[in-house]
Order: sequence, then structure tokens, then C-alpha cells
Amino acid sequence: MLTESFRQLWRMRINRNHLVVYVLTFGVFSILNTEMGVIGILPLISDHFQVSISAAGLIVSLFALAVAISGPILPPLFSGINRKKMMLFVLGIFIVGNIVSAITSDFAVLLIARVVPAFFHPIYCSMAFTVAAASVNRDDVSKAVAKVFIGVSAGMVLGVPVTSMIASAASLAYAMLFFAVVNTFAFIVTLLFVPSMPVANKPSYGIQLRVLRRSAVWLSISAVIFMNGAVFGVYSYLAEYLEIVTHLTWNTISLMLFLYGAANMVGNMIAGRLLTHHALSTIKRYPFVLGGVYILMLILGQFSVPMVCMIVIWGVLGGIGGNITQYWIVASAPDAPEFANGIFLTSANLGTTIGASVCGLFITGMGAPYVLLGGILFVVLSVAAIYPKILIEGRTEVAHDDR
Repeated sequence: MLTESFRQLWRMRINRNHLVVYVLTFGVFSILNTEMGVIGILPLISDHFQVSISAAGLIVSLFALAVAISGPILPPLFSGINRKKMMLFVLGIFIVGNIVSAITSDFAVLLIARVVPAFFHPIYCSMAFTVAAASVNRDDVSKAVAKVFIGVSAGMVLGVPVTSMIASAASLAYAMLFFAVVNTFAFIVTLLFVPSMPVANKPSYGIQLRVLRRSAVWLSISAVIFMNGAVFGVYSYLAEYLEIVTHLTWNTISLMLFLYGAANMVGNMIAGRLLTHHALSTIKRYPFVLGGVYILMLILGQFSVPMVCMIVIWGVLGGIGGNITQYWIVASAPDAPEFANGIFLTSANLGTTIGASVCGLFITGMGAPYVLLGGILFVVLSVAAIYPKILIEGRTEVAHDDR
């Protein structure tokens, strides 16, 4: 009798923990939806506020810059506060910022309403990864984190078309309010279903900073920058590549972008299993598979049917790569998870920015087809960062090795 009661309680605990992971996934989606959703409405913002399109683009670039700056600073500073309270606090800031964005007629106020929440973005996402990992047993950590990454992919995939549709059907203000509504729903489900999570033993900020003394951490940071540069440097110009090289119409290009995003979410689900059972071999082989896809795209980019297949494969690899980069940094600093996740967010944003800049130079100097050479360059650089770390730490340092 007591044994059966214990089993029921244990099943309830597991179900509750999995529910927490799903709530965190939606919360991350609500944050990324705010960050990425405006990309599709930049021309409307330019017209509405009477500013140039490059000025309107500041609400995206300054957001990313704020995330990159705050990533290694704010998560460890707030790591000692009850995690539920901090996540609710961050969601509250995003709600207020999006409401202000919807009602303001001043572009400077819009920029402030966007940038201020961006500084708190790494706090929520860092805690989401940490809490997801802590909510499940050791063997399911990678799967739990992969589920949270689905929220990242969904924010990127669904945010842009849904926001554009709302802005076209209603108005720019309603599109901004859509962000606030999603944030509000995330706030409510967090309040209702996430238990209080006080932090028992918070390491000091100085102790957390000490992980930067490890060469493995810096190699991991380099690998994240280069791997993100390899994926997002090329992805930033995918629409232009498909138009100029593959000669697709804009409607078909939109479908291809959505297809990439959907494949990205599939990649997140696959990554959880791979990193649970075959972490080291997955990490070692990943850059070579990605580089092979880029070589095929460079050769067959003018043919539409092969490109559809390769975009699906590339999208899956993009989802797997996001999980690998987060895993790689946290595995180097398991004693400071919030700080490690903050560094991951900063490194990922830097990789995206640097990758887009370098790949843009390849397009300017050689033409659109050769954007893939920029991606291949970053793949080579990522190998130069990954393998020395493996040699330094050895196979035993990887938490979930092949079994």
C-alpha cells in the first residue's frame, strides 16, 4: 500500500516537473516572439514613425546588443533570488514595454520600451535553461533543455508571420499588443503552475567569474560564436540567396523560410536524444555535416528541388546546433549554470552579428552564391575551437557521453 502511494506521488512529481518545462518553453517563446516578431513589420514602423528603414532596424539591433551586454552580468547578479519571482518580474517588464510600444507615437520612446526589457532577456532565458535542467532527472536534462529551445525556434518561426498578419489585418498597435498578450499569458501560467524556487546556495559573483579562468570555457565561447556565425551568418541572407541564385518567387521564399523554421523545431527534439546518449560523437561530427550541406548548397543552389531538401536538412541541423552550443558552454562550467547560460546568450548573439557581417562581405565582394563560403569559414573555425577543448578535457569531462 505504502509502495503504491509512493509510486503515485513520484508520478505526480514527474508530471508536475514536465509541466514546468512546458511553461518555461512558452515563456521563452513569449520573450523571443517580442525580440524577433518586429522583423516582419519594420517597413510599417518606418512609415508610422516617419523614420528611415535603417533607423527602424535599430529596434532589432539595439535589442540584440542589450542582450549581448547583459548576458554575462545580470544572470549571475540575480541568481540568488527566488527564480519564480525573477521570471515573473522579467515577464512583467516585457508586458509593460510592449504596451508602451503599442501606444507611443514617439520613436525614441519606442526604442527605450524595446531596449530596457532586452537587458532582462538573459535573466529569464538563463533561468529557464537552468530550471528546466533542474526539474528532471539527470538522464533527461538534455531533453528538457531541448524542449525549452523549441520555444526559441517557435519565437523565430511564428513571431514574424503572425505579427505581420496582425499588422496587415488590423494595425501596428495591435501587432505590438500581440506581444503583450503572449507575455501576459506566460506570466499567468508561470504564476499558476511554476512552484516557488528559492535558491539555497548561491555562489558569489566572484566565484562564478572564476570559471573564466578555464581555457575550456574560452574555447567553448569561441565554438559558440563560430557555430552560430556558421548557421545565422548564412541564414541572414537566405531570402536573397533563394531569390538571386535559386530564382524563387517571394511567396515560395516565404514558404522556404517557414519550412526552415519548422525543421529547426524538429532538430531541437532530435538534439535532446542525441545529447542524452551520444553527446561527444554528435558534437565532433556536427560541423562536418553542416559543412557538407553548405558545399552541396554551393554546388546545387540553382536547382529548386535539391534546395528544398537541403533547407529541411539545414533547418534540422540549425536546431541541433543551438542545443549543442548551450550544452557545450554549460558542460564547461556546471558549478555556475546561470553565469554559463548568460555567457551562452551573449556568445550566440555575438556569433549571429559577426556571422552576418562576414557573410555580407562575401556577398559584396564575390556575389550572393558565395555567402556559403562565409558559412564554411565559420565551420572550419568552430572545428579549431571544438577539438582543442576535447583534447584538454578528455572524454570524461563530457557529462553525457556515448554509452
